[in-house]
Amino acid sequence: MASTPTILIVDDVDINIMILEEILNDSYRIITANNGKEGLEKLRTEEVLPKIALLDVMMPTMTGPEMFEIMREDPKFRRIPVIFITAENDSEGDLLAAGAVDFINKPFMPAIVKLRVQNQIALKNYSDNLERMVEEKTAEVTKTLDNALQGLANVIEYRNLESGMHVKRTQLYVQALCRHLIENSAYADELLDLQPETIMKSMALHDIGKISIPDSILLKPGRLDPDEYEVMKTHTTRGAQIIGELGDISASLYLKHCEDICFGHHERWDGKGYPRQIGGTEIPLVARLAAVSDVYDALVSARVYKPALSCQEAISIISESRGTQFDPMVVDAMLAIQDVFQDISHKYH
Repeated sequence: MASTPTILIVDDVDINIMILEEILNDSYRIITANNGKEGLEKLRTEEVLPKIALLDVMMPTMTGPEMFEIMREDPKFRRIPVIFITAENDSEGDLLAAGAVDFINKPFMPAIVKLRVQNQIALKNYSDNLERMVEEKTAEVTKTLDNALQGLANVIEYRNLESGMHVKRTQLYVQALCRHLIENSAYADELLDLQPETIMKSMALHDIGKISIPDSILLKPGRLDPDEYEVMKTHTTRGAQIIGELGDISASLYLKHCEDICFGHHERWDGKGYPRQIGGTEIPLVARLAAVSDVYDALVSARVYKPALSCQEAISIISESRGTQFDPMVVDAMLAIQDVFQDISHKYH
């Protein structure tokens, strides 16, 4: 039966396996192996992982502790509880200290074997249920937070007299750039570590600092004077401050990306941007992706101070700034997928 818990028994002595099977097979599905290597092979081929593993300590080819160490290093197997089958000269204290949940002495006492296995499986079921509940609650809280932050980003866009689609478009541009760069560039490994979906979500808050910019500057229907421009530039630092107030940056890749994007999406590859005048790869990669995406969307969108340009005009302007304002590799990626950029721009306007 699919609902019957599975137990893996690994012992090089067939009579020990037979005795344990006789004790346990009324309540459990039993799979067996004669050494640690064979036991790992059984684990790797089982569709349903065992609820618990009973491992003899001393076995040829691979001992129980050696198998246990490999299980602990494998994310798929590390949460399978292990009970060691111990002989008189085995150090039970060392086995428990290594992470075993319990031990069973030879010769076997059926009542003790049943109780120890039953208790550990009950604990495993409780742990699994608790973890599932935590995952469900975490997913629920994460979704709520994502929706709230997305809503906040849209509020900022509405205040900026945008349709609210600027956020969506820039997220999709960044997503497209990540996909292309992962398949076609030296940035592939770095982007995979940075988690492209998290980068895309983080783009929602790239202009959150504009919430602190006065309407007289944010909505001015013309070029800003030097003093006004200095105030506008503070949306980068203010945005990073706001992100810092949302939680522990060091504990959240999402918030770290948000901070890097807020701080860095107006930096330039040649070091002449703001607010920190950093350049090249000193600028976080997520911010370099954001810079191209944000400028492209600004160019193809009508604003209070300018009409919209065509997609080709925007591509041309960004291309001319390859290696000065923008990361050359990111610009090359945009050029390779410019049709995707154009489709996104048209679909979400």
